[in-house]
Amino acid sequence: MTEFACARCGRSDRQPLGTKPFNDERGTRIAEEVCAECWEDWKRRQMLLINHYGLNLRDRKARDFLYRNLDAYLFDTGDQADIDDSMEGSVSW
Repeated sequence: MTEFACARCGRSDRQPLGTKPFNDERGTRIAEEVCAECWEDWKRRQMLLINHYGLNLRDRKARDFLYRNLDAYLFDTGDQADIDDSMEGSVSW
């Protein structure tokens, strides 16, 4: 058995996710190369992106945007979208 090192964090003391989050090549790669902790980190980041950009996940462009960011986040394939948190906590009702 080959030793696992997460593609995101590089840690070898964690287990791969093991379950494909998508039924395609990307899902297989994530299951084999990403640890569960980094996958959970991605899910939190994904929610921030969805809320920050007001994404409608029925829109193909929004899904493509998330897939590009997922690949960038987990596999360092490019730039990630910015989330401006400079105003966080400043909304008063």
